[in-house]
Amino acid sequence: MDDRYLKQFKKGILEIVVLKLLSIREMYGYELISSLNEKSRFFEIKEGTLYPILYRLEDERLMETRWEQSQSRGVPKKYYLITEKGRSVLKEATQLWLDFSGDIERILNE
Repeated sequence: MDDRYLKQFKKGILEIVVLKLLSIREMYGYELISSLNEKSRFFEIKEGTLYPILYRLEDERLMETRWEQSQSRGVPKKYYLITEKGRSVLKEATQLWLDFSGDIERILNE
């Protein structure tokens, strides 16, 4: 199958999925990448894909960051946390996605 459809689907949903993961718990970048890749057989996210999304979400104040000193390696890690505004947007976007995907499913099953 042509990969272009899958690329477009992923492009449209990645911000929502990242917000969802951050609504469960704060994570650092590599942890987010691993979680996304583990939870879906369609995602093979790399840093070059994730970090622009994180910067955009931060610019929109949908998430914020904090640094924490790592106990094991001594290198600080940047953690990403969803904001209240992010939770509100996630709730709206989730409902929109469910309504949209339900409509598409009905059309495809006709």
